[in-house]
Amino acid sequence: MSHAEVAIERILCPVDFSKFSVLAFSYASSLAHHFHAKLFAQYVIEMEQYPSADFAPSADTYDEFCATILCQGEARLRAFIQAHRQFDVDPQCICSKGRPADSILCFAKQKAISLIVMGTHGYRGFERLMLGSATEKVLRMAQCPVLAVPKLHRESEASKDVVDLRRIVACTDFSKYSERALHHAIFVAGEYKADLTLVHVLEDVSTPGCVEDTTTAYKRLDELVYAQEKLNCKITTAVTIGRSYREICRLARDNRAELVIMAVHGGNSLDRAIFGSTTYRVIQSGTCPVLTIPA
Repeated sequence: MSHAEVAIERILCPVDFSKFSVLAFSYASSLAHHFHAKLFAQYVIEMEQYPSADFAPSADTYDEFCATILCQGEARLRAFIQAHRQFDVDPQCICSKGRPADSILCFAKQKAISLIVMGTHGYRGFERLMLGSATEKVLRMAQCPVLAVPKLHRESEASKDVVDLRRIVACTDFSKYSERALHHAIFVAGEYKADLTLVHVLEDVSTPGCVEDTTTAYKRLDELVYAQEKLNCKITTAVTIGRSYREICRLARDNRAELVIMAVHGGNSLDRAIFGSTTYRVIQSGTCPVLTIPA
């Protein structure tokens, strides 16, 4: 796959009416406007929230109750869109019942969604923090890229494009998983004429081999960049030493990056076993939105 084959034509934004989904919807609208993409806004109703429905006297009564709940949900979703709509984007409303993650993944597959944009939430600190369960499952199982948008401190002006990318950090561990992420990074950076920093983090490096390992890593990064057919963006490379997620977050902060792009899974067995341990922790940091690319 080359970056020339990357396309964003259909965007899905799940909405739960939280502050996180408000900002995610703004990002999704901005991206749909930029790429002239079709935008879907989806609200999934969990019937478990309505235990009284289990005591419906008949199947017809239960169906009527579900129809009423869905109608109310769709009205709430339309009101949300009306309140937060931006640009000339006219989202299609999707209201359904079921488990949020399963419904999101199913709809994304049925409609060949190019990108899912959704908010994340939780408490700071890795040991105590958990992503929203729906967000975590979608990030782990989606067949298309997912943009996880945290609640940021800065608010964008309504008159400006919410997604104003000038600095992007992309991560590679030289695995097959990160190769596709690099193509997406080059594509997005080219679209926004952003500066792209391609970073590789050395972990468990001994002091005697530090210089040699760093030199080798820089050479491999240069080879990756040189191998690209067309470059519509400026790319710089960086090699750092330490824990991968900490170094990526630090570099994103130091560069004031508006976006981090990385593969869902890394190249080591731990990453493959635990939803990309590094990816998970970078998303949890909330430094900036993270675009995850599936293998």
